[in-house]
Amino acid sequence: MDRQELERVLRETFDDAGAAGVVARQAGDMADGGQYDADFDGELTVDIVVANLQDAPADYSLAERWNWWLGALDLSHGGYTRFSVRPDVDTQS
Repeated sequence: MDRQELERVLRETFDDAGAAGVVARQAGDMADGGQYDADFDGELTVDIVVANLQDAPADYSLAERWNWWLGALDLSHGGYTRFSVRPDVDTQS
C-alpha cells in the first residue's frame, strides 16, 4: 500500500491533516504485517481503508474512525488492536 497516497486521500476525504499521517502509518504497518491479506484473501488498499472508515459514525474524528474499524476487525479476526491510535496522538512529530 502506498502510505503517501493514503495520507493524501485521508486528508482530502476526512479533512484531518493531523491524524492522516498517523493513520496512514498504522495502515501501512498493518498492510506490511500481512495479517489483513491472510484474513481477507486480498491486499489492503487505499480504497479499502477509505471505504471502511467512511462506514464509521459521521461524528467520529479520523482517529476514532480508524479505531472503530480496527475494533470490528479485532472482533471478527483478532490481532488488530496493536494498530490502533490514540485520539490525542501528537500529530506534529
